[in-house]
Amino acid sequence: MKAKLLKVPRTPAHSFSVREDRDPFINNRWHYHAEVELICFHLGSGTQFVGDHIKRFQPGDIILVGSNLPHYWRYDDQYFQGENAHSVHSTVIHFSETFWGETFLDLPETKTIRHLLEKARRGILVSEKDEPRIKTSIQKIRESDGISRIIALMECLSAFSGTEQMQQLSSIGFQHDFDESENQRINAIYDYTFRHFTQTIYLNQVAAVAGLVPNSFCRYFKSRTGKTYTQFVTEIRIGHACKLLLDNRISIKQLCYECGFNNFTCFHKNFKLITGKSPQLYQKEHGIA
Repeated sequence: MKAKLLKVPRTPAHSFSVREDRDPFINNRWHYHAEVELICFHLGSGTQFVGDHIKRFQPGDIILVGSNLPHYWRYDDQYFQGENAHSVHSTVIHFSETFWGETFLDLPETKTIRHLLEKARRGILVSEKDEPRIKTSIQKIRESDGISRIIALMECLSAFSGTEQMQQLSSIGFQHDFDESENQRINAIYDYTFRHFTQTIYLNQVAAVAGLVPNSFCRYFKSRTGKTYTQFVTEIRIGHACKLLLDNRISIKQLCYECGFNNFTCFHKNFKLITGKSPQLYQKEHGIA
């Protein structure tokens, strides 16, 4: 899948950048950059894409994205309108793997950080409830300056590397192409899919969005993502189902249709295939009877 190359700005006074995002439109598209990204979500939820992995994100999620790994944070529609508009908050840190020198990560004392950054090339997810030290370190980075800022980043990465609860995201075989010419086409497919996934999506319609005929579109999408467009839409629908299950405002049978499935059997089968558990067990594990 083709991604947009972004240039990450930093001030002359700092060797890496730290910012707080409160706008759901920030980097709301498929992109990549040379810098490693560490993002901690404080408010807001949505769908995240890291390489070929699709998953819901929520407050408390902390993700480490390696250099040049494409990613995309898509906040839920509610954060773009009404009383919830812009009620999102995340801390985002970008740093080069070599900002502390070409040989720093070759030191025996930094071996764990080097291994962590190697794992981050597939993306890593940790929850703050499993490793609260990481969130504390991120806050310290945000509030520090001078050498204390660099030390706080090292402490953060050390805490990250020490957790046993990390989840690697993108598959081992994921490959990406850095040709930027198709960025507009890919993001058009993403936008169309998010606007219509609760309905029946006809192949000729989404193919037209991409400027292709259906057969060419299927080959194009599979070659870029490693999955069929049907698989892609199903993963988005199941992610939305997870959100509705946690909201617990409608019955499981009703939410199946709210997510774009035509029958409950198909929904139940795909939910278990993607999440590894039934909708009922998913709710129970999250404290919903």
